[in-house]
Amino acid sequence: MKPLLTALLLLCASLLTQPASAQDKSHRACQIRSTTFEGWAADEISNEWLQLTIVKQLGGRLMQVNFEGHPYLFVNPKYKGQYITPAQANGKWINYGGDKVWALPEGRSDEQHWASVTSDVLDDGVYELKIISQAPVCTVRLDGPADPVTGLQYSREISLGPNSPRISFHTIMKNSTGHSIRWSMQTVSQYNTSDAHNLAEYNRNFWAFAPLNPASEYFNGHQVVSGLADDPSFSIGGGLFKLHWLYLENEVWLDSTAGWLAVVDGDSQFAMVERFRFIKGMEYPGKATLIFYKNGARIDLNENGRPVLRSTDVENTPYYMEAEVNSPMVDLQAGESYAMDTNWWPTRADGQVRDVTDAGIVLSPIALTASNDSIALVGSFGVFFTGKLQAYLYDLQGLRQQVVDLQSVEPQTRVDLRREVKPAQQTGRISIHLIDDQGVDRGSLGEIAVPPATP
Repeated sequence: MKPLLTALLLLCASLLTQPASAQDKSHRACQIRSTTFEGWAADEISNEWLQLTIVKQLGGRLMQVNFEGHPYLFVNPKYKGQYITPAQANGKWINYGGDKVWALPEGRSDEQHWASVTSDVLDDGVYELKIISQAPVCTVRLDGPADPVTGLQYSREISLGPNSPRISFHTIMKNSTGHSIRWSMQTVSQYNTSDAHNLAEYNRNFWAFAPLNPASEYFNGHQVVSGLADDPSFSIGGGLFKLHWLYLENEVWLDSTAGWLAVVDGDSQFAMVERFRFIKGMEYPGKATLIFYKNGARIDLNENGRPVLRSTDVENTPYYMEAEVNSPMVDLQAGESYAMDTNWWPTRADGQVRDVTDAGIVLSPIALTASNDSIALVGSFGVFFTGKLQAYLYDLQGLRQQVVDLQSVEPQTRVDLRREVKPAQQTGRISIHLIDDQGVDRGSLGEIAVPPATP
């Protein structure tokens, strides 16, 4: 046999006999390309899990996020393929959908408020897109025009790496004037809440979650700003504000300090976690760190003073929900800038979210049953990384005594843990950690005390 052929055969044999974990550590490199989306010229950033579609012409919008075939964002069918300039809109608000950046506080009373529901260069200006990097992290930068009314100019960097479905945003507001200004900026994500099987109906199993602030300045931890104060969409439990989407217009503010919100399509069991940094001691607009807005029908009074239900036309009042993350109020001198960093984590989940950690989303917290020589562990999660779960076993003095591999996990598959472990000695508590396929400990999905064993 020729030496070269022998070497090739030996190489193939060695690859086939390697453990799966050793072969699975590399993922498809991220890519940036020009494309067309719903009739618009667009740019796409993609990796093994995700496709991000950006239409720079529409105020630099991220128009769609597709994870494992699931599209998250609302795209308004009324304006597909169209671009209406602020001059052509003549004061009308053009809602294309997608994800964008807005200014706060909103209003029309003075120059310190932004008249949001109208077309202007902040919302609808043409942005420039520049590729910052293509490997190992793909990053594009979107630069918008300066707004002469607010004095603001927005820039945004959107990044996608090769080893996870994490989406990173670095959003900048700049004072483009020669005088001081004071503003907050807001990321506005419009999620599609229509029924995937019947677009004329809304999704009856669509949810949003956010942790309540234990020291909230709002009654019951949230403040209804518009719509019904007793909206049946809202509930509270387990330290969380829970929104079960219904076709009723409403806006609710939370002064949550935990730094995350989760949006879940319970029918398809796809979830998106948005993470942000709460800055203690800073003033937030209206004290709100995040806002949920439900588009839908509303109760008005007619010309005879009778209550009537308005806006039930789905074409003009389509099905979507906004998740909005606010920056603090910031004083900017001439030419100064302020940046806000946020991250999105797509994963799998149902409508029973309990918590979010650095490793993933907790659906059913860790529970166990202990016997003389074994411990049965159960729990359900959506994870943020490909890798494996490990159980860290601690003795009664709090020292780690044992590490046990549990199972392989990936973001595109819901994790239902059902595993028995056999401790080497008496165990006081167990923590479940996610180790990614690069060998990095991404944190705990939960920890539980072990009761004394029963015969």
